[in-house]
Amino acid sequence: MPWNDRYARQDKPWDTGRPSSELRRLINELAIAPCRVLEIGCGTGTTAVDLARQGYDVTAVDVAPLAIEAARGRARQEGVRVAFALADLLAPLAEQAFWDNRPFPLVFDRGVYHALRRVDLDSLLRTIRDVTAKGGFYIVLAGNANESFEGEGPPRVRADELCGELASGFELVQLREFRFDASEAGGRRVRPLAWSAVLRRTAAP
Repeated sequence: MPWNDRYARQDKPWDTGRPSSELRRLINELAIAPCRVLEIGCGTGTTAVDLARQGYDVTAVDVAPLAIEAARGRARQEGVRVAFALADLLAPLAEQAFWDNRPFPLVFDRGVYHALRRVDLDSLLRTIRDVTAKGGFYIVLAGNANESFEGEGPPRVRADELCGELASGFELVQLREFRFDASEAGGRRVRPLAWSAVLRRTAAP
C-alpha cells in the first residue's frame, strides 16, 4: 500500500499540519453553513477536525490506515467528533464502510483528483458524482500545470483538463489559481501553485 508506506516513512510533504486556508476562504465566500460534509483523502485529519470544530457534521476518509489512525488521535485530542473511515474511492460505493446512501451537500478534495486521475478517472468520478448531493458543492484543490518550479510537488493539471474531466454531472462555479499552504519537501519550504475549483452537482450525466 504505497500511501500507507509513505506515512510510515513520514514522507508526506502534502501534510502541512494545518487546516486548508483555501477551504476556509471558500466556505466564507460561498456562505456554506454547517452541514454534512465528506472529506476525501483526509490524511491526518487537520481539516476534518477544523470543520467539526466549526459545527459541520464531518465524515472523512483515506486509503492509508496510518493516516486514519493519526486522524482519530487528533480528533480525540481536540475533543471533536469526526466519522473517520478507510476507503478506496476507486472501488464500488457499496463496498465502502462509510457509505449509507446519503449524498453529502459538501465534498472536499485536497489532492485526490490530481493523484488518481491517471490511475482510474472513470471510477473516481463515478464515486464523486454519487457522494455529492444534487445541488451540492464539490470543492477540489489540485496541482497546477502553470507552476514554473521544476522540483518535486503535487501532480499537475491544466485548466482545460480539469474543466473537461469534471464537467460530467457538475457545473463549474469558480476556478482560480492559488498556492497550497506551505509544507516541507526535500528539505525546503514550498508552496506549490494550485487550482481551486468549486463545482455544483447537477443532474446525472
